[in-house]
Amino acid sequence: MRLIDAQILQFMSKTIIIIPSRLSATRLPNKPLLKIGNLSIIQHVYKRAIESKVGKVYVATGDTEIANEISKIKGKFILTKKKHKTGTDRIFEAYKKISKKLNCEYIINLQGDEPFINPKDIVNLNNNIISKNSDIGTIGNKITKADFIDKSIVKVITYNNIEKKKISKAKKFLRKCKHPKKNAYGHIGIYQFRTSILRKFVNLRQSKNEIKHRLEQLRAIENGINIDVVYSKNKSFGIDTVEDYVEIKKIMEYKIKKL
Repeated sequence: MRLIDAQILQFMSKTIIIIPSRLSATRLPNKPLLKIGNLSIIQHVYKRAIESKVGKVYVATGDTEIANEISKIKGKFILTKKKHKTGTDRIFEAYKKISKKLNCEYIINLQGDEPFINPKDIVNLNNNIISKNSDIGTIGNKITKADFIDKSIVKVITYNNIEKKKISKAKKFLRKCKHPKKNAYGHIGIYQFRTSILRKFVNLRQSKNEIKHRLEQLRAIENGINIDVVYSKNKSFGIDTVEDYVEIKKIMEYKIKKL
């Protein structure tokens, strides 16, 4: 076995992926079960995570309908409480239920509404975060001028240019941005936590800014926890609204037909 292959296997053995999912999203109820092609949104996300081969993959949910959906593709799920304040709280409950069986150092929280996520980005995030020994890691990509004024697209501003440096610490996250800013990128819905930091994070009180802007990552920054941002050339689309779903459904089904 080549040295580089051994290093990749070493990184992958340290990480598991947990996908939080629920039916009661306010803007698009029953979102995880909506179909794109022959698969539901949550099944697409699960398959992208499996394709990354980073580590074991679980869906964390309080809804039996979602658990049944994952069972249809022979996937793994962990039943949690029905209600949680955040997706991170849900993945922590799931992690506690399986932590005695697994010896992992990192947990990737892959949002359940990211069916467009590229498996290579999951691998790239994992390798960079473990190499840098980061507390929390996430992904940023290029955005257009129109994206800056789109409130549905979360922006992350980093200290350095991640197109050149590949990774840099996050300075701030925001939804509203009237003008393009230096070292600003679109944020993709995936986080990688060191397990000790995840435990610390969920025990911190939600900050006012976090609640106001609906951005969990502000809690980390405001409590001195660093978030490293890894650059991706790939575009990813989260699904929050009916319009998002219709647009992404067209794009993905077109790609499926071409295969």
